[in-house]
Amino acid sequence: MPNRTAFVTGASRGIGLACAQALASAGVRVILAARDAAKLEAASAAIPGSTWITLDMASQESIKAAFAKAGPVDILVNNAAVTKDGLALRMKKDDWDAVLATNLTGAFLAIQQVMQGMIKERWGRIINISSIVGETGNPGQANYVASKAGLIGLTKSLAQEIASRNITVNAIAPGFIDTDMTAALSDQLKQNMLAHIPLKRFGKPEDVAAAVKFLASEEAGYITGAVLNVNGGMYM
Repeated sequence: MPNRTAFVTGASRGIGLACAQALASAGVRVILAARDAAKLEAASAAIPGSTWITLDMASQESIKAAFAKAGPVDILVNNAAVTKDGLALRMKKDDWDAVLATNLTGAFLAIQQVMQGMIKERWGRIINISSIVGETGNPGQANYVASKAGLIGLTKSLAQEIASRNITVNAIAPGFIDTDMTAALSDQLKQNMLAHIPLKRFGKPEDVAAAVKFLASEEAGYITGAVLNVNGGMYM
């Protein structure tokens, strides 16, 4: 994929960083975006030819400024996400709004920033990182689940809107991936989850990154509106 530019959100660690590395290995020029400048700088230093831009996905102004700085983008990976878990009965509206703003509204606004250029070039790849819980639901995560389910609906609508311009829009729904976000869970909870995974292991960020690399490629040019499950068989 030479001469292509990819913009990856939430790219300072975990799945986002693995996606940036995988795309760079395919010859793509990668722009890493996240909130933490120090982590971004360190991550970008390890990826030849990459650059980085600070970005707050909860702020429309920050999103507009970041994409203005980035220039033309051929491949957008919407990976940035936050969680603010709690039972629905007691969930504060602020916690609902914060998660939807970053995970869903931010992803939509980022897509709006790249669509014009992709339509003009008649080539583009938009890849939204959803979640297994967007398909199954999960107690205590009404806000997060709604945001990830929303990404799947957004993916399918946009795929239909812009397919005629040779732009594909797909979602990836990771299962339990070993990252900083999941490291905080108790051992008992992890063992319970492992029992429900047919492949009997947790996923690695690289497992998701390989799927992103494929969907961004020319070989995936006839795939759009799809939800690719990367979950070890946890949900079928």
